[in-house]
Amino acid sequence: MTQPTCRFCHAPLTLDLIDLGEQPLSNAYLTQAQLDSGKEGVYPLHVRVCEACWLVQADDPVAHEAIFDDDYAYFSSYSPGWVAHAKRYAEAMKARFGLDADSLVAEVASNDGYLLQHFVAMDVPVLGIEPTANTAAVAIDKGVPTEVAFFNAATATALAGRGIRADLMAANNVLAHVPDIADFVAGFPILLKPQGVLTFEFPHLLKLIELVQFDTIYHEHFSYLSLLAVEKVLAANGMKAFDVEQLPTHGGSLRLFCAHEGADHAETEALRDIRAAEAAAGLDSRTPYESFTARAEAVRDGLVAFLDRAEAEGRRVAAYGAAAKGNTFLNYAHIAAPRIEAVFDANVHKQGRYLPGSHVPILAPSEIATVRPDYLIILPWNLKDEIVAQMAMIRDWGGRFVIAVPEIEVID
Repeated sequence: MTQPTCRFCHAPLTLDLIDLGEQPLSNAYLTQAQLDSGKEGVYPLHVRVCEACWLVQADDPVAHEAIFDDDYAYFSSYSPGWVAHAKRYAEAMKARFGLDADSLVAEVASNDGYLLQHFVAMDVPVLGIEPTANTAAVAIDKGVPTEVAFFNAATATALAGRGIRADLMAANNVLAHVPDIADFVAGFPILLKPQGVLTFEFPHLLKLIELVQFDTIYHEHFSYLSLLAVEKVLAANGMKAFDVEQLPTHGGSLRLFCAHEGADHAETEALRDIRAAEAAAGLDSRTPYESFTARAEAVRDGLVAFLDRAEAEGRRVAAYGAAAKGNTFLNYAHIAAPRIEAVFDANVHKQGRYLPGSHVPILAPSEIATVRPDYLIILPWNLKDEIVAQMAMIRDWGGRFVIAVPEIEVID
């Protein structure tokens, strides 16, 4: 086998984070016909660490065009909590940077308009840039102008050639999704005005390691990001980070504020604090990465043991949230239907299909009273509070909620 190299700095990758085995694409939900065919693609899911630039990255066994196709099933607006998060962001950015009718906000990976719709409502001009045609069509129907394209230096050059330059650019939960992170980030200084601001939101590698969030690893996520690594990528493209906020989203994320290297944005104490926290955790050393696999195996084995006990007691087990992270977990643990009878999800584009790999049927939440599970495993544990509130009716028959990461927790 050829020695893999870093997708950013091209150094040899000799340090493993975790090998999750052969897995299907996490958002490749199966129709009945696909299930009946017995044909389902699986690909290696192996994550390594670059000891030169400290970018943590998955192997690249499948083209990203095959992942983000025109039948992409993730629509951001199906999570009310996420839409509310986007609205708070829009209001905060408008106030902080004085955005108005003469400004332009551009979002990369704008999905179904979940975020930009809030700027539209405040009369701030917007442009979405989204590669999946089906989600972009929904955004356009909402009144969010959207370019259907993958973002990179060439796309940015073409847009700038049409006179498009942005005061604010947002790229939320997309930096991890690009195989060529250098070419992707190279597009931002082209499209951003000289004093413009770019914000990235991404799950923080420090939290992934601390809380054993191995289930946030899947083929859509090519990189697992620290401030340490992202600052190296920014610097290579003439940009800098100047501020950061810590967010609870996705189990612990960073919102990083960036600008051109020469822009008038002073570095904040918050940014220096994150740098110090990563250094204290040893993210620039082998130590935290070498122990991760054993810790993930313990979490995996905890869920399997719980299901063994539930089965021995004759309990019915279902799940909530046909989420990518749940698919990684179930397939890593080799848990499949009928051990979990059904998974409930509000996304109508997933209902009537089956989870990849585990083949658990996806049902509408309205059907939960028919199944009446004794235990409901919340697969998107980052939305625990929202889901517990929405599905509180399971307590009517004595049902209880279960969280598996970072350890088994039963919520009465």
